Amino acid sequence: MTKKKVFIIAGTVVVVAVLAGLVLPKILSGGKEELVAEAPPVVTAEKPQTRTIEISNELIGTIEPDSIVHVTPLGSGEVTNIGVKTGDTVTAGQLLCVIDTKQVESTRIAMETSRITYEDAKRNLDRYTVLHAAGDVADADYQSTVDKVETARLQYENAKILYNNQLEGSQVTAPISGKVESFDISLHDMISPQTTICVISGDGGKSLTFYVSERIISGLKAGDAIRVEKNGTDHEATITEVSTMVDSGSGLFKVKASIPAGDTLATGTSVKLYVTAQKAENVLTVPVDSVYYEAGNPFIYTYSNGTLKKNAVTIGLTNNEFAEVQSGISADDQVITTWTSELYDGSKVTLAEENNQETTTETETTEGNGTEVETSASAQ
Repeated sequence: MTKKKVFIIAGTVVVVAVLAGLVLPKILSGGKEELVAEAPPVVTAEKPQTRTIEISNELIGTIEPDSIVHVTPLGSGEVTNIGVKTGDTVTAGQLLCVIDTKQVESTRIAMETSRITYEDAKRNLDRYTVLHAAGDVADADYQSTVDKVETARLQYENAKILYNNQLEGSQVTAPISGKVESFDISLHDMISPQTTICVISGDGGKSLTFYVSERIISGLKAGDAIRVEKNGTDHEATITEVSTMVDSGSGLFKVKASIPAGDTLATGTSVKLYVTAQKAENVLTVPVDSVYYEAGNPFIYTYSNGTLKKNAVTIGLTNNEFAEVQSGISADDQVITTWTSELYDGSKVTLAEENNQETTTETETTEGNGTEVETSASAQ
């Protein structure tokens, strides 16, 4: 029994000794292994940049001719001849159709009659002039003859005008050069000045009509460049007209643009277009993700000597990438561009580039110590 008790005590002593061997070094070392400080978060930062911010809007527009004319006749009558068809290219003055106005011949006869009357009156005046010079015709009679000649002349001039108008009305010609977009009459149709014979689009480029809201119209003006896209091809266009009155049909503002090189765009087709509705030029900007909001008020974190500062700012125009900063920071500030839940005013942080430098230094030191250990081992 006594030996057994001694064995147990001895075993206890051994266990205690082993535990003491494990615990003692930690006590002697001051427990440094248990008190490891948490490293500050690593962040990235960059200085604000001066750039131009634009906000574009995608819209739909309709292609139209740069110039277009709706041709109507001057008189009424039956169409007796047609010279063109839809799709033809015409030149200014080219005959489109002939109308039998039934009045051309009558006005021609009236003109010829007045011409003969006028010429007879002139011959009579020539005779009276000789007699008047000889004293054989009284002054009153001579003046009466002169007046009759003038009356006959005026009647003849008026008859010529009427005839020319009727003749012009019977032969309808193209007022401009271009393409016949539509030709709406047939042979033997009866037409009048209220009839649209055809529509001619002028030579040259095309125009574009589109409608915008009040928000967008405020950023548009004549002379602004816009981009037009059709079937994957881009065309340059320039705004020519910006309406200041709301269109009653759409409730929007009408805008027109010229496309000088738009010959390949078919009249009446729809195209995509991109307009710059808002623009801020040469302004201080930061990445949009570096702007935070608290109760609707924007602020930005900046870095200085390992510490963050919370800056209240005024934000201007913003797109998907950048935000205009109107006040609150300067071009020399280091703006924090990464997010972590540990960011707050006055928090301690480490810049990513500084952290990389420290890591490189520690690696070099460790490699140096390893060399010394190996040398010592060899020496031993």
